[in-house]
Amino acid sequence: MISALRKNKEIVMYLIFGILTTVVNIVVYYLFNDVMHINYLIANAIAWVASVLFAYITNRKYVFESSDTSWVVECLKFMTSRVSTGLIDMIVMFVLVNLFAFNSMISKVISNVLVIVLNYVFSKLFVFKKVNKDGND
Repeated sequence: MISALRKNKEIVMYLIFGILTTVVNIVVYYLFNDVMHINYLIANAIAWVASVLFAYITNRKYVFESSDTSWVVECLKFMTSRVSTGLIDMIVMFVLVNLFAFNSMISKVISNVLVIVLNYVFSKLFVFKKVNKDGND
């Protein structure tokens, strides 16, 4: 089992920090929507910003172990990919809450599952690409 964890370290770390990012997202959403009674779309946007900042820091350091010295470019790529999944998150929330009358918290969890998968794919393929020693992707 230990060898399987080592072999799949990146995925395991992504899942761990993905769960923590989701917790940040849902807790911030809950605080703004349920505690402060802010509109669910505004609360969702605030939760998104908080979770994206948390995700960049943890993904860079612990998941993909990036040593890219141009972290500003890397961060911009990360933010751009997250904007696309953030828009998907907002659309899914709107459709589930407004069109299907789902509970907003249940909708948030459903949306997060989709977003986590898409975020891994975008991070792996576009943001934290490993560069070979010859300088090629």
